[in-house]
Amino acid sequence: MNRRFNLLDEPWLPVRLQDGRVCDLGLLELFERAGEIGALAETAPPSLIAQYRLLLAIVHRALSCAQGRWTDAERARWYRQGLPAEAVRDYLEHWRERFWLFHPEQPFMQVAALAGAVETRDRHKPWSQISLASASGNAPVLFDHSCDLAPRPIAAADALRTLLGFLQFTPGGLVKVLRDADKAGALANTAAVMPLGASLAQGLCLALHPPTPAGHEDLPSWEQTPPGVAQLRGEPRLASGPNDRYSRLARAVLLLSDEEGRVQWIRFAAGIALAEDAQAPDPMASYRAGSHGPVRLSFAEGRAFWRDLPALLPEDEGLASQPAAVLGWAANLQFLAGGGEQPVLVAGLASDQAKLLRWRSERIVLPTALLASADCANALRRQLRRAEALFGDIRTLAAGMLAEIRPDPAGKDTWARARSLFDAGPAPALYFATAERALGRLMALLGSGDSDDLARAEALWSQTLLAAAQAAWQTACDGLGRSPKALRAEARAYPRLLARLSPLHPAEDHAAVADEEARA
Repeated sequence: MNRRFNLLDEPWLPVRLQDGRVCDLGLLELFERAGEIGALAETAPPSLIAQYRLLLAIVHRALSCAQGRWTDAERARWYRQGLPAEAVRDYLEHWRERFWLFHPEQPFMQVAALAGAVETRDRHKPWSQISLASASGNAPVLFDHSCDLAPRPIAAADALRTLLGFLQFTPGGLVKVLRDADKAGALANTAAVMPLGASLAQGLCLALHPPTPAGHEDLPSWEQTPPGVAQLRGEPRLASGPNDRYSRLARAVLLLSDEEGRVQWIRFAAGIALAEDAQAPDPMASYRAGSHGPVRLSFAEGRAFWRDLPALLPEDEGLASQPAAVLGWAANLQFLAGGGEQPVLVAGLASDQAKLLRWRSERIVLPTALLASADCANALRRQLRRAEALFGDIRTLAAGMLAEIRPDPAGKDTWARARSLFDAGPAPALYFATAERALGRLMALLGSGDSDDLARAEALWSQTLLAAAQAAWQTACDGLGRSPKALRAEARAYPRLLARLSPLHPAEDHAAVADEEARA
């Protein structure tokens, strides 16, 4: 294999420029124009997060090599004036040999030893093996028609972007080459968080992790000694730091190119397994409280992500949530820069063991005060708990109506079926979609810290929840039908609904405020 496709020069990273145009750039040009770039334009959420992590590892190592340690004041200066492009360029040129995608000895983010290993040298896998959106093996995908026996060749740039997302988000499971099974990637089953700025340069400054402690080396994979078969067979290793996590070879892959530089086949094996350390969680992963300890935040089917916003916010005791470290770094920088709002990208892939379920990306704008103040964050938590409690009560009442019109209305199975019918219907989505319309205004009021704004927030959210509850209830009643049993069940449940909604009706002195905020 000859050296081909250098990431420094070849256009492979999709970016959206400030004027809205989308184009592909190589690494050197990307960092030269980082201030002109609004954000990365990758459309696959796992690959998007992986590309940001790659850029963060490059910037961190470039600054570490150029000046060692740095302060938040220097980071604030880079945020205002731009990244030190010369330091990044010097670093990339120094490691140019490690950024060839196709290289006989040191291919980028791959394991050249697979070409000579007895277990892999004569075994090829389709490139779809590393695609989280393709049908491969016994993992069918509805709108993909890949065939393992005759995979469609893809361009080198597409293969690279696919590989980066796969290494970060691959679930654990059977591998059967070098080891029977392997650990998951660093972000498996994770809704990863990335703070965004007005430009790509600002976004990288916001998410940049602190300098590596003196005497400790946190090297990305391209600076490490290329792994051999012995390392691939070894026990899981703890990450030496974010740079290691952001570029860990969770699976051993070797891309095989044809004469036109396209990729149809790969070599594939177990990788350098990542051992998890509860004291050093991934900087982009957030955790919420679970029945048996903290649970990594992921995407759930049919569940709006804003319902889990408390997991992104600080909490005094750390029992209810553990926000991603990148949000703390961003909040510190916003405090120095005087920023009032922090846009956040939440993207990733949900999986159940080795089964891939769904991927998603969302963009949320959070007031900086919510990221920096536990008191402001707790005020939002209280309001979101009100929304969840009210929905739980409506769900119980609606399930009771559904059970009452079925045979054996008091039976356990009847109630379970009734709850399932309600959950599968339109009422839950309508309730939370209606509430979401006021979420931005609610966060802005709570983030101001003004006592009058807190009263406005309370009144606004009460009126919003009232409207959401009424809309969801009407939808649930429409689903009952108009039979005598259904009308009787609705009549019995309605007084209990009114009693539950009574506290949400605004007092006369707050009614005008609530109406004003609802129109804002």
